[in-house]
Amino acid sequence: MSNWYQLEISEVLQKLDSDASYGLSATEANRRFKECGFNELIEQGLKNPWQILWEQLTEALTIILLVAAVISVFLGDYKDGLGIIAIVVLITFLGFSQEYQAQKAIASLKQLAVPAVKVRRNGCVQEISARYLVPGDIVLLEAGELVPADCRLIDSLSLRVSESALTGIPEPVDKDPEALPGKDLALGKRRNVLYMGTAITYGRGEAVVTETGMATELGRIASAIETIEPEPTPLQKRLSQLVRELAIASLVLVGAILSLGLLRGENVQLMFLTAITLVVAALPEGLPAVVTIALVLGAQKMLKRHALVHRLPAVEALGSVTTICSGKTGTLTQNRMTVTVLDVAGHRLDLTARLRSYSPMLDAEEQPFLLSQPPALSFLLASGTLCSDAQLEPDPEEPRCFHAVGDPTEGALVMAAARQGLWKAELEQSLKRVTMVPFDSRRQRMTTVHRFPAALSQVPVALEMVWYWSRAIEAANYVAFTKGKIGSLLEVCDWVWVEGGAMRLDGNWRERIDTAKHQLTHKGLRVLGVAFRLLPSYPVDGWEDLERDLIFIGLVGMNDPMRPEARVAIETCKKAGIRPVLVTGDRPRNAWHLAQELDIASDRRLLTDKELNCLSERELEDLVKQISIYARVSPQQKFRIVRAMQKQGHIVAMTGDGVNDAPALKAADIGVAMGISGTDIAREAADLVLLDDNFATIVAAVKEGRVIYDNIRKFIKYLLSSNVGELWVMLLAPFLGMPLPLMPLQILWINLATDGLPALALGLEPAERETMNRPPYSPKENIFGRGMGRDIIWIGLLMGLVSLGTGYWYWRAKRADWQTMLFTVLTLSQMGNALAVRSERDSLFCIGLLSNKPLLGAVILTLGLQLAVVYIPFFEKLFATVPMPAIDLALSLVLSSVVFWAVELEKWLLRRATVRLSI
Repeated sequence: MSNWYQLEISEVLQKLDSDASYGLSATEANRRFKECGFNELIEQGLKNPWQILWEQLTEALTIILLVAAVISVFLGDYKDGLGIIAIVVLITFLGFSQEYQAQKAIASLKQLAVPAVKVRRNGCVQEISARYLVPGDIVLLEAGELVPADCRLIDSLSLRVSESALTGIPEPVDKDPEALPGKDLALGKRRNVLYMGTAITYGRGEAVVTETGMATELGRIASAIETIEPEPTPLQKRLSQLVRELAIASLVLVGAILSLGLLRGENVQLMFLTAITLVVAALPEGLPAVVTIALVLGAQKMLKRHALVHRLPAVEALGSVTTICSGKTGTLTQNRMTVTVLDVAGHRLDLTARLRSYSPMLDAEEQPFLLSQPPALSFLLASGTLCSDAQLEPDPEEPRCFHAVGDPTEGALVMAAARQGLWKAELEQSLKRVTMVPFDSRRQRMTTVHRFPAALSQVPVALEMVWYWSRAIEAANYVAFTKGKIGSLLEVCDWVWVEGGAMRLDGNWRERIDTAKHQLTHKGLRVLGVAFRLLPSYPVDGWEDLERDLIFIGLVGMNDPMRPEARVAIETCKKAGIRPVLVTGDRPRNAWHLAQELDIASDRRLLTDKELNCLSERELEDLVKQISIYARVSPQQKFRIVRAMQKQGHIVAMTGDGVNDAPALKAADIGVAMGISGTDIAREAADLVLLDDNFATIVAAVKEGRVIYDNIRKFIKYLLSSNVGELWVMLLAPFLGMPLPLMPLQILWINLATDGLPALALGLEPAERETMNRPPYSPKENIFGRGMGRDIIWIGLLMGLVSLGTGYWYWRAKRADWQTMLFTVLTLSQMGNALAVRSERDSLFCIGLLSNKPLLGAVILTLGLQLAVVYIPFFEKLFATVPMPAIDLALSLVLSSVVFWAVELEKWLLRRATVRLSI
């Protein structure tokens, strides 16, 4: 059941048939364990290797290639068949290897240490593995532990729990065992319930287990993820469309060529063999291999930049992203509370600018930014630090660096004080703690009592003025420090600290403090107040007597600061035409303030969880076009937002690290999870894992995705225009009365020599100018769009006419080498085509011949291989060629450059037209 929070604890125990003081008996616990199973999430693990292999083999183009291979072998063309099968094996191996290794890498990111938990059974407290917990178990929890299952709180001693992984809210939640009224309360508002996977940051408590394993909130999210079918990437959609179009076009053309040959009386077996060869020529059989290798190389580049690709098609899909839905905590922010504002009577200090130069860790050799006037600022920090349980601990890897351990809010206070030179250990050594009254969710306050040193020399500088004042007023030997929420603190304050002394806290001062508080909360800050009281003697009569007649010192504003690189990353995304959207479980005010800092939204419009619940799917689809901030959203609502954007035609990337992000990560076109701070479920659901948790890494990944898509278009343009050139030769030759212009093996050689290394080298082409200064191409764009289909036709036609024209001229002249001349011009024309299509706009002479050395090497190698086919006797017999005189070889080189110069001329005209339009 989900309404445990509504029930009194006696009702909960009754329904679970458990006893708070005795727990379950061992027999009953074993019975329930057999019934419920292990308290763990069902491991989704890796896909079965055979499943991965099957997915690779059932790609549309792979199936067509396999059919072509079978037909080739059936007709006796074993070389063709084996060549095609070799290509299929290569692309299948590459795709299988990348996906399998990526999934293994994801699994290795899990550092699964099953926690031990204290549980009461048979009336005794014992420690067992959390895997063996069952509903009804009574567990004892304390600070620093993870909650092992969903539990209903029985007793709490200042218990605070960080639920950011589940709700996205960075501040720890105060827990209280009292029953709560109301139905369908949000997870973050169920103050008497503890959830599996959340972390206890302060205090201790006792709870009864209500759900375990997949029945927990964590388990429900994990189950929901498995039902979500990921959308095909834009590249997958485009390649599927390409395969269908190519299959139809090639069958029509090959059928026409076969019919013309048979009508002219050509040998039936030769024509059938030629037809099969032309099927191979028409279909870019190297395309799957080139695409896969380009994606693998892109994935490897991303890995060097700390981005692990979980699913290979995500590499290219990143380049098509139109919207990034980003979480807040740990993604755009640092997921650590930091003091940013100090406010005392008449003075306010904003530390934001100074903190930008500091790392999250505190270096012991770091120069403190000593606060100047007024001294009350130092007094405020010292008081807040003494009234806390957080400690500074050395980092295991960097002993001179320290990090805060304990409640995040108290850790922020301790860290801020240390940056001023007020180290907590030194403060506590001077002012020994005598006792404390822990934080309570009802009082909303915490108080510590300290003994004043007898001599001034032992008093920290920040507390000297208070020591002097105490001696002048009443010679107090003790001082009590209290911190808490402003409203709660003002209830027990009668004075305010002003210019080194206490003034009566009248209505005017209360109004000024309240105004200051609202100003800070309006900026998205969490605000605490700090007060003190001098005590002539100790002990006092209970906390009620201790927390009265306090002197209000000032306010401390803190927040979870944004990542320094986030602003630049957001700006880059906007320049690239990618819309950033903030989707968080945090409070609306905090979300809006961060969005303003990052310039995500230019207005105050946002949607909250309550408003989202009132919207139909159609209404939400209309609103997602305008809204860029979503606050207090649940996991289901994040999923709805992503789906609504997808229905509007957007390619959506979702970043996140918490469990709450997982469903939307799986549903998004690209799910981007954090590798360090991210939960296992989030990483498994994502397509891309940021190993350094750096939002800026996404920008590099998007750029790489765009480069890969551009390069895929380039080698598709190159492959198809070259293949079309071959088809034009074979189609037009009969109309000129020529014999078969190319032998089957010559066609196969052209495909092998030109569709292999040059096409692969095009996949290594560097980024073009303005790659990240243009909007993403439409996700609905046909792969032949932006003139590529037209270019394929005219380049292929020109290539075919030049080659066929050369062969026709030599054939009419009764030259024995006419077919060799045609064969050579066609092969080398494709090398000129490869060099020309390296950029859609820029000339080869502008981008530089050496800027893609692998392609230059592939062109030179292909030229050498073609010369070998023409001039080495063994290959002459195999490929039916004859040696050409030097003058003919030179002429073939000149004629084969016609295609190169034609493409360069088109690009020059395009650049000139663009300049005219800009004027």
